[in-house]
Amino acid sequence: MAAMEQFEQFLRTHLPNVEGFHPHYEAALHAMLLAGGKRFRPALLLSVVRAYNTLLIPNAYHAAYALELLHTYSLIHDDLPLMDNADLRRGQPTLHVQYNDVTAVLVGDALNTYAFEVLTGAPFSDRIRVKLIRELAHNGGLHGMVLGQIIDCHFENQPLTLDEIKLLHINKTAKLIAASLKMGAIIVGKETVATKLYDFGLTLGLLFQVQDDILDVTQSVQEAGKPINNDGDKNGFVTLLGLSEALQKADMLAADLFQQMQTFETSLQHELDVLLRHYINRHKD
Repeated sequence: MAAMEQFEQFLRTHLPNVEGFHPHYEAALHAMLLAGGKRFRPALLLSVVRAYNTLLIPNAYHAAYALELLHTYSLIHDDLPLMDNADLRRGQPTLHVQYNDVTAVLVGDALNTYAFEVLTGAPFSDRIRVKLIRELAHNGGLHGMVLGQIIDCHFENQPLTLDEIKLLHINKTAKLIAASLKMGAIIVGKETVATKLYDFGLTLGLLFQVQDDILDVTQSVQEAGKPINNDGDKNGFVTLLGLSEALQKADMLAADLFQQMQTFETSLQHELDVLLRHYINRHKD
């Protein structure tokens, strides 16, 4: 069984269980996790581990799961009416639509904190666990994703410069992607590679956001699995640059990533190439 299939099985056997008599809390905790998604951040972490030490992959599922938990919480909160007000995610009704706003807020809170509970029980040394917890907290919290999110919400309907938009999306999107790669390097003890992978991940995350902005105006709802043409009032790359220039920006970032990949060891190049070839060029599909 492939590593990502095994990870999916791991996720399904480690879903959060709760005691109590609430009629839908546990079902809501599971809903977005079981709705699928690309599992992109777990796949990045596992690709790095596979490049250096396949024996550590079963242990690495815990860290990959923590990433998916944190990412899923961020999607649930991002879709709330007071933020993006989206009614579809991963092809399914969003939690505030299925249940209500309070359920969505609290389920997001629960998945956020459960991510760190999962990491505390991961089968690594205390030193490695602390490093993994720090990376996830730093890049997913007030110094990263949350910072990007609050900038995005505050400056909606207020045009930003290109540099400001880059900073917004480096925090909102790119830092958690970069952390996924760095966490993989931490697990296999490749501290010297970790910094290069983090920088690579920032470029990858920026490309990912440019592509999302492009796909928002070029895909159907069915292809996207979420609402489209939903970013007109947001500070995005297509909004600022137009579709043609945004496509050129994506091409430049993709070329930069392929160049950076050439500086990695052969085993790492291979694993990243297998995973990323489609993602790096998805704006061309």
